[in-house]
Amino acid sequence: MDANRIKLFYHTLKHVKSVQLYYQVYYKFLGRFFKPKLNRPFNSPDFIKFNAGVINYISFSEPNTFKFLNLEQRFDTIDWNFNTYGKLWTYNLNYFDFLNQEKMDKETGLNLIIDFCNSNKNHLDAYEPYPISLRGINWVTFLSRYEINDSRIHQQLYNDFIRLEHNLEYHILANHLIENAFSLLFGAYYFQDERLYKRAKKLLVSQLEEQVLSDGAHYELSPMYHSIMLHRVLDCYNLVSNNPWKKNELADLFYNKASIMLGWLQEIQFDNGDLPMVNDATKGIAPKPIELFEYAKRLHIKISPIQLKESGYRKLKTKKFEVLFDVGQIAPSYQPGHSHADSLQIVVHANGTPLIVDTGISTYEKNERRHLERSTYSHNTVIINNENSSQVWSGFRVAKRAYVKIIDDKENQIKASHNGYRAFGITHSRALKSINNKIEITDTLKSTKTDAFGKGHLHLHPDVSFQLNTNSILLNETVEIQFSKEAKLELENYMFCNGFNDLVPSKKLSYSFNNQVTFSITHL
Repeated sequence: MDANRIKLFYHTLKHVKSVQLYYQVYYKFLGRFFKPKLNRPFNSPDFIKFNAGVINYISFSEPNTFKFLNLEQRFDTIDWNFNTYGKLWTYNLNYFDFLNQEKMDKETGLNLIIDFCNSNKNHLDAYEPYPISLRGINWVTFLSRYEINDSRIHQQLYNDFIRLEHNLEYHILANHLIENAFSLLFGAYYFQDERLYKRAKKLLVSQLEEQVLSDGAHYELSPMYHSIMLHRVLDCYNLVSNNPWKKNELADLFYNKASIMLGWLQEIQFDNGDLPMVNDATKGIAPKPIELFEYAKRLHIKISPIQLKESGYRKLKTKKFEVLFDVGQIAPSYQPGHSHADSLQIVVHANGTPLIVDTGISTYEKNERRHLERSTYSHNTVIINNENSSQVWSGFRVAKRAYVKIIDDKENQIKASHNGYRAFGITHSRALKSINNKIEITDTLKSTKTDAFGKGHLHLHPDVSFQLNTNSILLNETVEIQFSKEAKLELENYMFCNGFNDLVPSKKLSYSFNNQVTFSITHL
């Protein structure tokens, strides 16, 4: 192994928790010798009461046709290990989200469950803890809705909860571990199982305290994952408040966390209801904000008003503009798999229309496309020497990383800097200021050596029309971005991510400068 590879691993692993390293070794080697004892006796299921939640996206249609991640596959005989479209597609097949899609009837759903049970000896990805977690919740809610009492299905389901309890994702932590805990809670209530409940309760109390920040954000700082986690917290409140077992002892925990998470979602969304696709986020995966707000209303959960703070996002708003400014860190430090090298990027809407957008994501495969979508080059910030501000690699890893310092934090003026280019002796700072109906942005490169050269990028939404001039660009005939004279402007091509495996050609404005550049965004 060469010196650069050693450094890469060192700067990655130094942030990892010891529990992650222990369980990586345990599951890879020792865990093979300690298999869970399956087919244990279980309590007769207690069909749960569950108010109408969020209806899942339609992903199944007859005959045996599944569509996930914008890729469709029809089976003569369902192959639950089908992997032609990658592991995430296989995971989705085994989540069984389609059980809770619109117009899923009892007979069809039951036949799919029975088909899965009939092939249980051949399952591969299906028995990994993450798909078990999501499938467990979907089976419990579906079986309860139709009061399906089938001993073989219940043995399969209980075996899955045993597998899950034996293989909790401590090696990953973050959203994976808390999804495990959510699922154990559903299993505990369904089978009224004390052991599952104690494990679920302990995990949920500790993980919700750690993973939900004080301003209500989920700590992985992805609006998509925040929405997924909020959906699950609402489901858990739905579960414990409607079923008397354990006397609602976790109801306050779920209510309070849901309330502030709703507050963050309300603050981070744009006025048109869109979420910024920052970090790992894309369309068609998580419930929409309006669906979550309506679900919370049905559960009588009030939204706690919050101010964006600990999550590291800020909003500047005028009568015409909404600007999201990312002044947060790579987070969480020990599991940054959904973070991007996007320090100090901006996203801009004008009159409820997206103008400057995050490019989003289109894949989780460990390939060049994934690396590009996480790179500084693909975000609305400044890149130096064609290097990423944080060292993203291998799909879900980060080695050396930028640290952001907030310098000024007012309602109409925000300034921050990051040291992601310290190897070149350069610090990038960006200041945003709202003046009446104008947004003014200044990028400064402070160098300990010689003059610093940088290149900024502003990714235009595919629907935006534009007219490029010498030192300005006109967008949608109503918004002008005017640069100081020293900037050199050019248009480049890029691919906007409209969802997984859905790329749309678009344009981005690049501006090159030495040391400092100022540009203003004005509504004409």
